[in-house]
Amino acid sequence: MTTLNDHIAIVTGAGAGIGKAIAHRLAMDGAKVIVHDINEAAAVAVAANITAAGGEAKAFAGDVSNPDDVEATFAFCEATYGECSLLVNNAGIVQQVWFKDMTLADWDRMISIHLRGCFLNSHRAIKPMLRNKRGVIVNLASQLGQIGGIELVHYTAAKAGIIGMTKALAREVSASGVRVNAVAPGPINTELVMALSDDWRAAKSKELPLGRFGEPEDVAAAVAFLASDDAKLFVGQTLGPNSGDVML
Repeated sequence: MTTLNDHIAIVTGAGAGIGKAIAHRLAMDGAKVIVHDINEAAAVAVAANITAAGGEAKAFAGDVSNPDDVEATFAFCEATYGECSLLVNNAGIVQQVWFKDMTLADWDRMISIHLRGCFLNSHRAIKPMLRNKRGVIVNLASQLGQIGGIELVHYTAAKAGIIGMTKALAREVSASGVRVNAVAPGPINTELVMALSDDWRAAKSKELPLGRFGEPEDVAAAVAFLASDDAKLFVGQTLGPNSGDVML
């Protein structure tokens, strides 16, 4: 069985939901994990749970859209475990609002956390990875970045940008030993999705060929695969654990 014993990972937005499941899965597969979240208490709790389960994890709090916080996160990782060899850009938010009612602040906040956060963390991670000729970046996108989402124009735009960034960065760095891929989940039973309206969730469930939403662990399995050597031929790809919402 492929393990991640030689990886040092940073998982952003790992205090709950998909990020929490990813951090736990990577640690159980052998990686040393920095559990990153803007909510320090949540990050500490997740790291403690991982440690109790026999994995290695430390918590660190910060804002992925703040360059100083990003630098502090990587500095903490380097001082604690060493240079990051596996970055999972998972941090994100969701907001349900009609485009006609969307404010510039709504738009800027969504793009800042998702796309700017992905850029800042990847930019900080990439130079050591290139120097070491080894690294993996997995970006969390969304199936809505592929098909669009009603009342989620800004979220859709941010996730589509992440997919585009994944492809372009993979073309730049894959020959130097750094693999960059994305995972675009469909609706997953997380706090973020449960915050959407009952009508939206009911309608979405009916659209899915599988007829149900996924679980955070389903997404974590896809990320763990992309992080492993089993995925050595996957470059610039977007995997879709999406209950059949998008078929490519």
